[in-house]
Amino acid sequence: MLTDADAALAALRKDLVARLDRAGREWLDRALEEAARAAETTPEQAPDQEPGQAPGTRLAPWELRFASAGRHCRPARPAPSTGDAQATADAARVLLLHAARTDAAGAARLYAHGTAAERRAVLLALPYLDIGDAGVPLVEDALRTNDTRLVAAAVGPYAAARLDAHAWRHAVLKCLFTGVPVSAVAGLAERARGDAELARMLRDHAAERTAAGRPVPDDLHRVLDLAASTPHPEEG
Repeated sequence: MLTDADAALAALRKDLVARLDRAGREWLDRALEEAARAAETTPEQAPDQEPGQAPGTRLAPWELRFASAGRHCRPARPAPSTGDAQATADAARVLLLHAARTDAAGAARLYAHGTAAERRAVLLALPYLDIGDAGVPLVEDALRTNDTRLVAAAVGPYAAARLDAHAWRHAVLKCLFTGVPVSAVAGLAERARGDAELARMLRDHAAERTAAGRPVPDDLHRVLDLAASTPHPEEG
């Protein structure tokens, strides 16, 4: 029986394949096959390290494809915006991370050594990896940056499920500070509704902006309306 995550990944792959030309589809198939093989490989079967290379640092073939996905997975037709090309590469990388059954250590390593685009893909893949709370430090790191692509990826479903109340409130404030639309925040309505502490933080932020002669963004009012509302009875 398919889980929600399985269904989401199947839809992601179907949409991605529809975007790619023949060469891109063939590249993706080979890359996913390599990732699946890597998932079945034990540490004892892994290739030997190069001389002078630290254990566990040699990139597997699928990891090289992960890095080059932006060059090979492009929309078949000219993209109307760079966002379309980014979303296509994101999808390919998320599928690779899942196919390889990337563990917490692997996700952390790819995030630490990756480009901004690769880090974004790791963040987007977190809901599909079996790593429990081990991805929270990656989310927290992304939220310390001012890279709006990373911030937007960090506040997805994984953050909604795994961040504690304090960290999640600050994630919402980070979106407002950096101009990331709060529509990127997964589970916003459910988590923000009736949150008195979040409402206080938002009012303080609005007051600071007003005192500085700066406009208060519409998104702040939207979240404040949720936070100041009465929770549904079933939410306690």
